Amino acid sequence: MGKVTIYHNPRCTKSRQTLALLHDQGIKPNVVQYLQTPPDEKTLGKLVKLLGMEPRELIRKKEYRALDLPQTDDPQEFIARMATHPQIIERPIVVAGEKACLGRPPENVLEIL
Repeated sequence: MGKVTIYHNPRCTKSRQTLALLHDQGIKPNVVQYLQTPPDEKTLGKLVKLLGMEPRELIRKKEYRALDLPQTDDPQEFIARMATHPQIIERPIVVAGEKACLGRPPENVLEIL
C-alpha cells in the first residue's frame, strides 16, 4: 500500500473516529486539514474520480444551502465551489494509493487499506 492521506476536520466526530481507526491499524497518514489548506480544483477532480462519485455527491447539503449558492448542474462548477468553500466538502476522505473512500462510517476505510 502506498501513502495514506486523510482530508480531515478535527471538529468532526466521524473524521476524528476515522483518523483514530487509521492509527489503530498502525497507519500514520498524511493529515490534510482541508479547511485550513483547501484542495485545489485539480486535486478535487482527482478525489472525485478516485471516489467514483459525481462532484455533487461530495457536497454537504446543509452547508451548501447555508452559503445560499446559486443552483447548478455543472460538475466543474461544483468542484470550483468546493475549492472556494471547503466547508461544503463531505468528510473525511481517505486516499490510499490509487483508491479513496469516505469515512462515513469510519469502517469504510478498511476496504481500501
